[in-house]
Amino acid sequence: MPPVQQRRRPFARLFDNRATLILTLLAPVMIFFIVFNTIPTLWLLGLSFYNFSLTSGMPPDFVGFRNFFAILASKNGIWFDLSRTFTFVLCGVTIQTLLGAMLGFLFWGSKDMPGRRIALTLLFAPMVLTPVASGTFFRFIYDPTFGVLNYLGRALFDSGPIDFLGNPELAFWAVLAVDCWMWTPFMTLMTLAALGSVPKAELEAAEIDRVPFLRRLTLVIWHHGKFIMMLGILLRTIDSFKTLDLIIPMTKGGPGQTTRLVALELNKQAFESFNMGWSSAYAVLLLLISIAMTSAFIFVLSLRRRRENGA
Repeated sequence: MPPVQQRRRPFARLFDNRATLILTLLAPVMIFFIVFNTIPTLWLLGLSFYNFSLTSGMPPDFVGFRNFFAILASKNGIWFDLSRTFTFVLCGVTIQTLLGAMLGFLFWGSKDMPGRRIALTLLFAPMVLTPVASGTFFRFIYDPTFGVLNYLGRALFDSGPIDFLGNPELAFWAVLAVDCWMWTPFMTLMTLAALGSVPKAELEAAEIDRVPFLRRLTLVIWHHGKFIMMLGILLRTIDSFKTLDLIIPMTKGGPGQTTRLVALELNKQAFESFNMGWSSAYAVLLLLISIAMTSAFIFVLSLRRRRENGA
């Protein structure tokens, strides 16, 4: 017994210091973060100050902030892409949040409903599919010749063929509908998590006091579940801002530039035109915009929390 204890003591002494234990546990994560996040970001930032194309055969040429000025000065460039992207994000996240909240309340209030688990499994199925597969799937559904939607339109309403993805007035909303179909289950899941965080005692007390549902929603349910809901909205906003793999199989940014979002333009410049300097500057600008949106969102949440704690 004593020899065994002596053999274990060196390993035990290694973790006697709490700081050493914490650093040992965090080391793999920090190494992964530095290698796959910090170093590529610094490389991207440095490359944005150069004029460099993989197809020209010329060495990188330092141009300073010229790439940034060219992007910001373009009339039909980043500003058009940002306007379409912000419209896509605002409409998509709003619809997904409203539908997700409605479905979340429906499943939360029907815990004894027969087939509830099967219905939840089928509801979350679109979220499991990859966006490329979903985009390809719906491209055939929207097809004006043999698509299911046009077939139902002819059978039920005797309507002519509608080119959902080829019509500039419909393409954007057709892609947005697929995005909502995919990610509304995520907001449903966040709503169920938010509702699950509400104490049952407070809900029962509100029911006993016959508090109206709207007041229960604002004073009890929203009070406890708002931060989970806000977290879901923030995650969906960030993810919608970089939508790419849904656009490529459906429209590739067309017709014209109707569905051209910022991530698609960045992908074209980097991996089709191989303009690495310009695309790096474009990516840096998008990174700054994403950081600004996230910081503003977190500031608003922390400001509300400080006000409530102060009250």
